[in-house]
Amino acid sequence: MGFFQKYFSHHIQQRISLKSKLAALRISYSKKSRNMGNKMGKFLNNVKCKKSVETPSSNVEEEVNYYFTPSEDLEMEHNFSSLSSETHDDTSPTYVCEICVEPRPLDISFNVKGCAHFYCIGCTVKYIESKLDDNVTRIPCPVTNCQGLLEPDFCRDILPRDLFNRWGKALCESAFLGSEKIYCPYKDCSALLINDGKNATKNFRCPFCKRVFCVQCKVAWHSGVDCAKFQKLKKLGSDAMLVDLAKRKKWRQCPKCNYYVEKSAGCYYVKCRCGNAFCYNCGAKSNRVTHFCSECYH
Repeated sequence: MGFFQKYFSHHIQQRISLKSKLAALRISYSKKSRNMGNKMGKFLNNVKCKKSVETPSSNVEEEVNYYFTPSEDLEMEHNFSSLSSETHDDTSPTYVCEICVEPRPLDISFNVKGCAHFYCIGCTVKYIESKLDDNVTRIPCPVTNCQGLLEPDFCRDILPRDLFNRWGKALCESAFLGSEKIYCPYKDCSALLINDGKNATKNFRCPFCKRVFCVQCKVAWHSGVDCAKFQKLKKLGSDAMLVDLAKRKKWRQCPKCNYYVEKSAGCYYVKCRCGNAFCYNCGAKSNRVTHFCSECYH
């Protein structure tokens, strides 16, 4: 009985001492500290008391050592980690976004260059996008009468790549408002070019796609046709332009399907894709055996 009395007496005294200290903590600390103390109390209640008995010989009195180990290691880790995270959340500085008017953690904020206003990153991106939709490239701070200004390089890290490139392109265009802007007419290029008016040239080679186009007509270069005639044909429609091109290139129409055919080399005997064979020189129906037109042979 002496051994068990000693064991329980020592255990009870330690529990009383721990709970007394815990009670003192609850009295002295604030509400946040009391919350921390409650969690500490739950942790201590999950602690077990173990004994280690050493018996070198039967004639020597048993020596008992006491030490504390948590009942569940994972539970202890969870208790302390949750306690730490809650303390961090409570004490983390916050700000109110000037756009959505919601409190946000300060470490995920974005402030405008030249002023002290803070915004959500998401709100800032949407604000810039809305301004570009309105063709506004000089974007000020959203707060009225604020001198802060949003700049592409300053905002680059938070913007999607396509939005950043769109902003840069809009700034380039606005920088040349007083100049004549020309776009490369080829759809797969469409590069923005500036006509400085120094050279009165009509055909111009795009520095990006390396193809030639007419500066005055703003179309692919119309070889063999001056701009006045081209504009006249353009008003008549694409059919008139095709007929004019066929005359200049000396294309022939198939007598059967009326599609234009161009001969690149060889004799005058041609065969259309519809299957009809005719003489490219005179247009008469022919084959290699029966057609001996004097105009076709020299």
